[in-house]
Amino acid sequence: MKRFTALFLVLILSLSASVVFAKGAPKPAEMLPNYNYTLTGSFEVKGRQGIATDGEFYYVSGSKALYKYDKTGKLILANENPFEGYAIPSNHIGDIDVFNGEIFVSAENFMDGVGKDIQIAIHDAATLKLKRTFRFEPSSGQEEVSGITVDRDKRTVWMCSWVGEESGRYLYEYSLDSGAYLRKIHLQPVPQWVQGVFYYKGALYLTADDGTADLDEPDHLYRVNVTDKSYASVVLEKSFTQVKKQGEIEGLTVDPTTNELLVLFNRGARIVLGMGKGLYPGYTREISEVYRYKMTPYQK
Repeated sequence: MKRFTALFLVLILSLSASVVFAKGAPKPAEMLPNYNYTLTGSFEVKGRQGIATDGEFYYVSGSKALYKYDKTGKLILANENPFEGYAIPSNHIGDIDVFNGEIFVSAENFMDGVGKDIQIAIHDAATLKLKRTFRFEPSSGQEEVSGITVDRDKRTVWMCSWVGEESGRYLYEYSLDSGAYLRKIHLQPVPQWVQGVFYYKGALYLTADDGTADLDEPDHLYRVNVTDKSYASVVLEKSFTQVKKQGEIEGLTVDPTTNELLVLFNRGARIVLGMGKGLYPGYTREISEVYRYKMTPYQK
C-alpha cells in the first residue's frame, strides 16, 4: 500500500510539473500553418526587394528605386532617385508596405552584409516621392533593416532585420501615430536571413532566404504568433518549392481585394552576403518576379 501511495504521489507531482511547464507553451493547433498556398501565376518586375499592394496598384521596391504597377503588371510610374530629401544618405531599400495612401520604406546604408544608418521613410503612393521620415531608435539593438509592415489593427509599425546575431533574433515595433519605439519581441525559434515582414489578420508573416540556391534548396514563409509577451512562437507556413529556379526570396504582401499572397523572388544572380557576385550559367541578367498564391484556410 505504501508503494502504491508513493507511486501515486510521483504521478501527481509529474502531472503538476507538466502543467506548470506547459502553461506558457503554444497549443498544438497554434503550431500548424494558417493557410494552404496554391500557386496561381507570376509576373516580372523591375525591382528586386519588396512588394506591396493597396488592392488597386502594386508597389515594388528595388535596392535604389520605387516602382508602381497596375494590376495587369504594367509599369506606370518610377522613382529612381528615392533618397532625395533623406536626412541621412542611404543606398538600400528593403521590403515595403502601403497604408492609407502612403508607402512605408525601410532604408539604410548596406554593404557586404553590414547595414547602418537605418531610416523609416514615408513616400506618397500617388507620386512615389518622399513625404516624411520616422525616427529610428538605436537603443533597440537593431543593426539592419530588411523589411517593414503596418499593423492596421493596433496602428503600429514592425521592422525586421536580415543580419544574424542579436539584431536578427527580434522584430521591432513602433507607434504609427507618434513614431515612438515601443518594444522588440524575441523570435522562437529564429528564422535565418529574414527578408520581409507583413501583418495579416492578427499575425506577422516573414520570408526567409534560408535555402541554399546552389543546392536547389527552397526558401520559406513563417508565421509569428505575436502576443503582449517579450517573445513569440514561429511557425513554418510554407516551403517554396514551386519556383522556376531557386534563388533569393525577398518581400511579401497580401492583396486585400483577392486575399492572394504575393512574394517577390530573384533568380539568376549569385548572392553572397546580400550582394550580387556574378550570374549563374544560362543567365545574362538577374530576373525579379512576383509569385501569386491563393490562400485557403488550413483545416486544423
